Amino acid sequence: MSSDRDVVTHLADCFDAIYQTLGELAPLLSFDPFVVCVHEMSRSFGAVALAMREYTGHPPSPLRVIETVLRQSWGEDPSGALTLYALAIVVGPRLLVSLRDALEIVTDAEARELLDRAQLVSVGQILRVGALTQSPDVLDEARWQRAARELVDMVESGPNADSFGTSR
Repeated sequence: MSSDRDVVTHLADCFDAIYQTLGELAPLLSFDPFVVCVHEMSRSFGAVALAMREYTGHPPSPLRVIETVLRQSWGEDPSGALTLYALAIVVGPRLLVSLRDALEIVTDAEARELLDRAQLVSVGQILRVGALTQSPDVLDEARWQRAARELVDMVESGPNADSFGTSR
């Protein structure tokens, strides 16, 4: 069984992947409202990642599957719509399951506090995507839907079908 630090280290790697990748992608997006949203999301996830790193004392090692999904989403749709979809529909729910599972095994009060904060940030950002994307006028329906399905298939075909786990 993993220690509380191992669990938080793994989740920090998940949050680092989101933080770093969104931070790199934000200035590359072509639709200004999505640029602002992705930049602010990066900062929110980054605050959690940094707090988790401080708790664990380990350097970042971003989870590759999350980086890949987010980078591929931008490659398919530079507007940022697919990146927001990837975060809210592909990455976010799996991250929440991982956090829920971690809370079932972590006993350290400080770690539990970090995980609770991580859940609030994750849910808040998913809701933010929903609010921002109420009228998706920037989408090429057929191409966008194909790309969205490919992102889901990529994650579901590996060991991350339901979650990103609680440790490596």
